[in-house]
Amino acid sequence: MDGESLKNLLQKVKDGECSIDEAVQKLRHLPYEDLGFARVDHHRAIRCGFPEVIYCPGKTTPQIVEIFDRLARTGHNVLASRASQEVFDALMATAKYPALKYDAAARSITLIQKPLAPSSDMVAIVTAGTADLPVAMEAKVTAEIMGCRTELVCDVGVAGLHRLLNNLDPLRKAAVVIVVAGMEGALASVVGGLVDCPVIAVPTSVGYGASFEGLSALLTMLNSCASGVSVVNIDNGFGAGYCAAVIINKLNRRRA
Repeated sequence: MDGESLKNLLQKVKDGECSIDEAVQKLRHLPYEDLGFARVDHHRAIRCGFPEVIYCPGKTTPQIVEIFDRLARTGHNVLASRASQEVFDALMATAKYPALKYDAAARSITLIQKPLAPSSDMVAIVTAGTADLPVAMEAKVTAEIMGCRTELVCDVGVAGLHRLLNNLDPLRKAAVVIVVAGMEGALASVVGGLVDCPVIAVPTSVGYGASFEGLSALLTMLNSCASGVSVVNIDNGFGAGYCAAVIINKLNRRRA
């Protein structure tokens, strides 16, 4: 159940189409579903605007399939992050989800059951290098399943700054810019000094030894001299995409 479904249920109670007891029965099982190995949070869409997302690492394939099934039964869109081909194949084998899709680059599985009209606002996703694409694609898939339009601008890092300067239009049209960069992570500061919207910086673990698997980029981004730059954790494309979508969706609700 989401916010709109809850409003409809309460309206039915008000109009006499549903008794209070019937409404209580429908709401009783909403907060979470105890599977023994997981408590699936069915209330998150009401609280946060989007259902619980499945983080696949550390879970067995049967556990992921069971959690996915319980989330899918609600009729919401479902996202599984950091998923393997094996998990996707196991879900396809159930023959329950004909609309299921796997983005190998993003390592994400999506099930669209409630198509969303894309927002008029756009999220620009910028990568410093091609090696940053897996993290950028995770951000892209996440923002899109939450109803955002996205535009990807690849390989415009500071080693060849003219590439960024030749591709500023989508960044300046965006409502939010996500900057994905490894190595020294300088691109986020450069972009932050060129646009008038929130910039979400994502440090990646791309780089040689002294980059410390993304720590160098993380510290550079945290110490950015550009105003308006926020930072998520190393390789956390999902967190950046989610945060961007929350900003966009809040803007849309304010307009509505």
